[in-house]
Amino acid sequence: HKLLGGSNGSDHRSMAEEEEAGRPTWSRQIEFTLAGIGCAVGLGNIWRFPYLCYRSGGGAFLVPYLLMLVVLGIPLLHMELTLGQYLRRGPVLALTKACPLLKGVGMATVAISFIMCTYYNVIITWALYYMFSSFRSELLWENCNNTWNTANCTDRVTNSSSSSTASQQFFNYKVLERTSGVEETGSLRWELFLLLLLAWILVYLCIFKGVKSTGKVVYFTALFPYVILLALLINNVQLPGAIDGIRFFIIPEWDKLLNVEVWINAAAQIFNSIGIGFGSLMAMASYNSYNNNILKDTLAISITNSVTSIFSGFVIFSAFGYMSHLQNVPVSEIAVDGPGLVFVVYPQAFATMPIAPLWAFLFFFMLLCLGLDSQFAMVEVMVTSLLDSYSKPILKYLKRKEFLVLVVCGAAFLLGIPNVMQVGIYVFQLMDHYTAIVSIMFLAFFEVVAVCWLYGVKRLSSNLLEMTGKRPSIFFRVCWWVICPVLITVILVFSVIQFKPARYEDYVYPPWAQGVGWLIALASIIWIPLAAVHTLWLLPGSFTEQLGSPQLAPSDLTHIKSSFSHCVFLEKPESFPLYLRQQQTVYICEFKRR
Repeated sequence: HKLLGGSNGSDHRSMAEEEEAGRPTWSRQIEFTLAGIGCAVGLGNIWRFPYLCYRSGGGAFLVPYLLMLVVLGIPLLHMELTLGQYLRRGPVLALTKACPLLKGVGMATVAISFIMCTYYNVIITWALYYMFSSFRSELLWENCNNTWNTANCTDRVTNSSSSSTASQQFFNYKVLERTSGVEETGSLRWELFLLLLLAWILVYLCIFKGVKSTGKVVYFTALFPYVILLALLINNVQLPGAIDGIRFFIIPEWDKLLNVEVWINAAAQIFNSIGIGFGSLMAMASYNSYNNNILKDTLAISITNSVTSIFSGFVIFSAFGYMSHLQNVPVSEIAVDGPGLVFVVYPQAFATMPIAPLWAFLFFFMLLCLGLDSQFAMVEVMVTSLLDSYSKPILKYLKRKEFLVLVVCGAAFLLGIPNVMQVGIYVFQLMDHYTAIVSIMFLAFFEVVAVCWLYGVKRLSSNLLEMTGKRPSIFFRVCWWVICPVLITVILVFSVIQFKPARYEDYVYPPWAQGVGWLIALASIIWIPLAAVHTLWLLPGSFTEQLGSPQLAPSDLTHIKSSFSHCVFLEKPESFPLYLRQQQTVYICEFKRR
């Protein structure tokens, strides 16, 4: 007992206090809220949400979108934050403690976050390119009088498939210098390579001190985009034709609600936008104070995320209406999916606005802030998980956490280099399709099964009661037990049924490239069955015991507090048998004298 740091029976602290003493926490709770908002609010709010509204009947899409926010987004975010804050660990150890058989779900979330951060930073790279290109009296994508333009270049949107706009050609032939397909690799785009390096340097400088530095940065990166969005909206609504674009955005086509795909798209957008299954918010919540009000943060993050999406819809569609007025083209023929929305369509609108370079700079600086927030979160998942599981050997060789962050950022930078080659846009689209669309649905399904059913709603409710003094409402318990698992299953089934191979514009990937895409998807999913086999092989007990018996957590000690005077814990003591070391935490208690 004395060797473990105990002094006497009256000198005791709870396990939560013991653990919190060695784990950093946010300097202020508002920093976690802002970081969570920054993680949830990203580039998907700017391009994916407006596109889904455009394709799904405008205002009609808002009905299933808001419904899915209430019954899917908010309950699942509440679940993840509760688990992360209570167990005070990243997704790997949190899922290991909650459900040993499905501990691979935590490993898979780390894998998918790391894969995504390797190519997500490329979007920040493009934003930096456009931002620096805006420091000119005349924007480079305003006209077709440039060396990279071809004979079929036009400064007006047309219905002809044989012509392309100046902004399209700037993105394809100047920024990307793209090849004809994934079969043709091309050379390294040195400008993009250096900007990618700059993007990773920015990420590193913002997070290398952990939550202490990230917490300070998010005051700016999470709040400033709203200033720019508001300025853009005020400017856009004064432009001719803007009201037509807004009307297209908010007036519903009610018959679209009869289409099942619209409801699936709404659920998937809520799911991907908030970031359920990526592990980012769970990792961030593990740095909260033990008694933090989780419900307040849940509502702040999820509602702000959706309000931002709707707000950005007004900004984007007002610009579409302006373009429709200028070029006499229906709004429905302007919107496009993916990067083209913010790197082709919107820059084209800037070209005809008053003080075009200023608005272009502000817009792409906003994209930089939005991208950095999401990038912080994905890198933090990897760093937190490595320190949770291997802190001693890592710190033995790297000495400081700052060097671990440098290694993670350096590895992700090197893996992202193919995205800044001339073939880069095809690599980017392939990775995004099979990671953000295929992998995440499987991870979400298994996470809900692990936490809501195997760990159990009853135990999750007890955890919340211990931290905040209040049990979750009947609404949350019903969502966790029935509604969320059913919806996730439906989304997964329809995602499989309606799955379409990756493509970029009119280019269809060859079979071998699709095979590579499935390997990318498996790079995260494969950890779920592998970890399950590992658990079944090593842990004692029957299958049902391994399936539903979570590992020891703080609340499991509450019923024996009256029998023990002091409890301390050891992390993975090497002298203990393997099956005890698998429990991650071993408690040693002293009996009270009778």
